[in-house]
Amino acid sequence: MIVVDTNVIGYLYLSSERSGQAEQALLKDSEWAAPRLWRSELQNVLAHYIRKGILSFEDAVRIMDEAARLMEGREYEVPSMDVLQLVKESTCSAYDCEFVALARALRVPVVTVDKQILREFPADAIALDVFANSEDDS
Repeated sequence: MIVVDTNVIGYLYLSSERSGQAEQALLKDSEWAAPRLWRSELQNVLAHYIRKGILSFEDAVRIMDEAARLMEGREYEVPSMDVLQLVKESTCSAYDCEFVALARALRVPVVTVDKQILREFPADAIALDVFANSEDDS
């Protein structure tokens, strides 16, 4: 199991230069977990794409549905105290700290492309490209 941030989930469904890395990460570990916050963040990205004419409403609904099925059963409420403790120890947003707090609670890494998370929580975070391209040690 790994915790993935919303960007990683988005890369799986929205074509980008990182989509292949997200696919490789899913092949490497298909048990993705995230705080419930991921839904609102992905919906916000999809809203932007709809408004810019990049995605149709129907495509956005399909993507959200597929992503929700992928994450089903592995969405978590993260205790506010855990998030705020990480906020106190870093300059990361509370949103970002939710992913780190969940990773710590589950004792798994958070896979991300967020440079700030990678810099401020090096013991908890691994870059998407590094994770996707690393050798299995299981």
